[in-house]
Amino acid sequence: MKLPGFEGLSIYTLLELYTIGIMRGALSSRASSIAFSLFMALFPLLIFLITLFPYLIPLIKLENQDFDLQFLLFLESFLPDATSEYFGDIYAQLKDQKKGGVLSSSFMLSIFLVANGVNAIFSGFEYSYHVALSRSFLKQYAYALMVGLILSLLVIISAITFFYVEFYFVKQATNYFTELGVNEEYQINFWDVLAKNFFFAGSTYFAISLLYFFGTVEGRKIRFFSPGALMTTILFYFTSWGFGVYVEKFASYNELYGALGGLLILMLFIWLNSNVLLLGFELNASLTSLKRSANKSTTI
Repeated sequence: MKLPGFEGLSIYTLLELYTIGIMRGALSSRASSIAFSLFMALFPLLIFLITLFPYLIPLIKLENQDFDLQFLLFLESFLPDATSEYFGDIYAQLKDQKKGGVLSSSFMLSIFLVANGVNAIFSGFEYSYHVALSRSFLKQYAYALMVGLILSLLVIISAITFFYVEFYFVKQATNYFTELGVNEEYQINFWDVLAKNFFFAGSTYFAISLLYFFGTVEGRKIRFFSPGALMTTILFYFTSWGFGVYVEKFASYNELYGALGGLLILMLFIWLNSNVLLLGFELNASLTSLKRSANKSTTI
């Protein structure tokens, strides 16, 4: 059976290759390596972003809203609720250090560490069972640096766009429907959830597509907005929601580990989504492998 969107290839063969890639590709080990590197790159990324704030704040008009606070709330909306206190404390400490001039010398180091995180993702991709070609270390690191900077700018652009949508579009929509008799409190919750979900899906889809497209030599043989990126975005949404429910209703990390509970939850959250990231990549790699085999058969 052939389905549109999969280059007219056999779904049965694709699923077979996909399963082989997962079983033989040491998925969990690769995800653990990626998760560790991403955790190490997370706070350097915050340093990079906080260092840019003094140049951004004069350009952003949000009706006397605190940009730092709004940006923190934007970032926390992508994380489980149980990590918000831990993440907020780290964010506040980094911001205070920036005010004291401590972070100025760390700016270039933060870029280097962010590039290391992206490079770990690319290395995880290259160890896929279906990836046949690899780059030199320097070339791969150059791509990782480029993608890391693009992703950092994407976070800032997404946050600023989200702020303007929330403070202007949502406000206008709320006023309009309030005049029609719709409950104002219900509207605020509705538009807020809609805007967050829209930006979560859009930003995540673009970021994942970027990683898959530049992650390996063969990545550009698949369309930029690929089936694997779409699958990963959908899985990200459900794993984030499901993990949040699990932590809130069933887990007791904060009670067991105290202040370290938020750290453990954050690390587990990153590891879980690292697995999801590799699952989507394996779908793209399976598609590329299947197309490569089909082209060889045609040539013969």
